Amino acid sequence: MSKAPSQIPADPTRDLAFDILCGVVEHRRMLETTLDRSALTDPRDRASAHRLAATVLRHMGSMTELLQPLLRREPPASVRCALLMGVAQLRHLETPPHAAVGTIVSLLRRRGLAPFAGLANAVLRRVARDGDELAEGLDADRLDVPAWLWTAWDKRARDIAAGLHREAPIDLTLRPGAAAPEGGEVMPNGSLRFAPGTRVTELEGFDEGAFWVQDAAATMPARLLNIQPGQSVIDLCAAPGGKTAQLAVAGAEVIAVEREETRAKRLKQNLDRLGLDAKVLIADALVWQPEEKVDAVLLDAPCSATGTLRRHPDVLWVKRPRDVLALAKDQDRLIDAAGAMLKPGGVLLYAVCSLQDEEGPQRVAAALKRGWVLEPFTAEDLASMPEALTKQGTFRTHPGMWAEHGGMDGFFAARLRKST
Repeated sequence: MSKAPSQIPADPTRDLAFDILCGVVEHRRMLETTLDRSALTDPRDRASAHRLAATVLRHMGSMTELLQPLLRREPPASVRCALLMGVAQLRHLETPPHAAVGTIVSLLRRRGLAPFAGLANAVLRRVARDGDELAEGLDADRLDVPAWLWTAWDKRARDIAAGLHREAPIDLTLRPGAAAPEGGEVMPNGSLRFAPGTRVTELEGFDEGAFWVQDAAATMPARLLNIQPGQSVIDLCAAPGGKTAQLAVAGAEVIAVEREETRAKRLKQNLDRLGLDAKVLIADALVWQPEEKVDAVLLDAPCSATGTLRRHPDVLWVKRPRDVLALAKDQDRLIDAAGAMLKPGGVLLYAVCSLQDEEGPQRVAAALKRGWVLEPFTAEDLASMPEALTKQGTFRTHPGMWAEHGGMDGFFAARLRKST
């Protein structure tokens, strides 16, 4: 006689991972949304759940294809999510077979899906035994990227997909003069890189504000703005504050604008920990204007975030082409709103953590038609990251770059000058 769901031992890690995956697959809900709503408080359980869910999302296409010969009919989406969790444990997380199978069988029973427990047991045992044979010939890079993104990325697609399959390391930006925590690798741009999963709050110097977390690629837009001490600059859409911190360290008079109160609060907390000065405002960048025009604006615009797929693989399965087009319209409006904040001849650094042409090169081309002037980056500007300099003089990275170091996020940036 099978146990009632209430009699099955709890497994908060896999329950949360299951909820995350069902949210993504069935409701196009972002991973972080489910994680934020969870009542699970133990940081290690939350981290384990995040890692399991992210592993499934990172390999979901190829694992789905691997399962196909083992399924006579299509199971409900929730059951497929559970099966994928089992495959991820077996194929990518080195979970012992008895644990990988048993935890998923228990999960299904605990979540009212007991009729599928036998299916999961049989299918996952087969994967444990014949997984290599089942995976033979599968093009994982291609299968793990939705077709519309693969087509959009064109010649970059395979390199990006290879980068997607690697967990993102943790990059730190040091405050000038601060001692570097032990164990990090210095990157060509000066970032200090630690292994994925590093607990940043436990590193020496965290409480003293010696550093902040910021992907190596994300450090470049603020540097490319080339702000001088005493200049006035507005950081639009500023949270969580890495770029604001860079501008403050450079000696600028910074106004950091963030629309969402919770994100603005986090930004302020980060600046307080670092002991840095910037005026933080809660405002909509599309309508807010400063009392006085400024020398420069840094606009890290809301975007599809496809450049952050290593950290947020849910983006692969949540975003749609229409989302990119809608975001592009707002990006045009934000560029022109930023223009109204600038002194004559002022500089706008436009940036997005996106791999999509519609949010990068096409937005710059549209801005030039509206009277903006492109000020190309030079080889000297990008001496620490020369592979990111495009023929047009813009900045572009993707997760396949720096493969020997562990990759980087995808970013696009352009320097635009307001015509007088």
